[in-house]
Amino acid sequence: MASRAGIMESVSPRKLIRLSKSYLGEAEKHAVMGVLDRDFLGMGSEVEQFEKALTKFFGRNAICVANGTAALQLALEACNIGDGDEVLVQSVTYVASFQAISATGAKPVACDIDPVSLTLNLVDAEKRITTRTKAIMPVHYSGGVGELDKVYAFADKHSLRVIEDAAHAFGTKYKGKRIGSFGDISCFSFDGIKNITSGEGGCIVTDDPMLISKIEDSRLLGVQKDSEKRYTGKRSWDFNVSSQGWRYHMSNIMAAIGLVQLEKYPEIAKKRQKLASCYDHFFSENSEIKTIPHDYFEVVPHIYTVRISKMNNRNLLREKMINRGIQTGIHYQPNHLLSFYKEKNISSFPVTDSIFPELLSLPLHPGLNDEDISYVSKALLELI
Repeated sequence: MASRAGIMESVSPRKLIRLSKSYLGEAEKHAVMGVLDRDFLGMGSEVEQFEKALTKFFGRNAICVANGTAALQLALEACNIGDGDEVLVQSVTYVASFQAISATGAKPVACDIDPVSLTLNLVDAEKRITTRTKAIMPVHYSGGVGELDKVYAFADKHSLRVIEDAAHAFGTKYKGKRIGSFGDISCFSFDGIKNITSGEGGCIVTDDPMLISKIEDSRLLGVQKDSEKRYTGKRSWDFNVSSQGWRYHMSNIMAAIGLVQLEKYPEIAKKRQKLASCYDHFFSENSEIKTIPHDYFEVVPHIYTVRISKMNNRNLLREKMINRGIQTGIHYQPNHLLSFYKEKNISSFPVTDSIFPELLSLPLHPGLNDEDISYVSKALLELI
């Protein structure tokens, strides 16, 4: 551990350390050029290959879509969740979780968070169940999943579907099993800064064949059996549509990037885990900074968020950090405070309300090194 004197030394400005960043190289560029050279940019053989690679990775069926939000929405709709239904979800999550629910016509019911893991608080969730509650959406905040077995026990007790928002948790394991390899439904995001990226994109993983079949059609405007033809470079001309669909399919360009990223996953995961562990080391002896307790042998972190006690002016702290060339973030503003959802959630959120003002996210992506983490950590320790 660095000495207090070492920490208090002046930290001089340097290159901008970005909060998050894509991790791409020549292999991804080459893969994209291969798609461009073939002049077939839409959904085709690369998407099929990516789905097969993900299916092998998870050991269960994976189906690719345009983004993580689309994955959540299509999973909910495939479970016949819609108008008049309610879905339990924690308030501290990106608005995409809430928007995916409300896009189906269902109501997102905001719940408080666990004070340690910052995941869904099941004690609070139980108080919010009604006869209209049809599903629970645990959000794997920062890559951690909390006590996921208790979520499934809760769902079994109340006969709920479980749609895991695993956007942060690609590669994370729970009790030795990879998230997505078990459970009901897991939805992942492959946007530009996630644990692996396809530029944009997402996927749904489940062993429910009926659900996969529904999503295959609904991602392609409801055109029945169109996926099979797209994989071979064809499309349907004489077809039927029997349900609402969306233009939510993945393109070959996206899948080409994703295939390369999936090959790089072991390297990416190790880098993220090592950098997060390095942060933990720097903050382990400071009583004003609380870290989220993760086992980085199992958790592959997407973000690194700390809680800073007695932080009177977060915006000022962030301004001082950026003056030293360090971007920071806030993950996330509680959704029950947003105008679109505020009127629908009038109950109290004591844990969320007390923890949100303390949250600060620090730079984390594979482009960083130990020296960068040391610089960021010492700057934060000095400024607080």
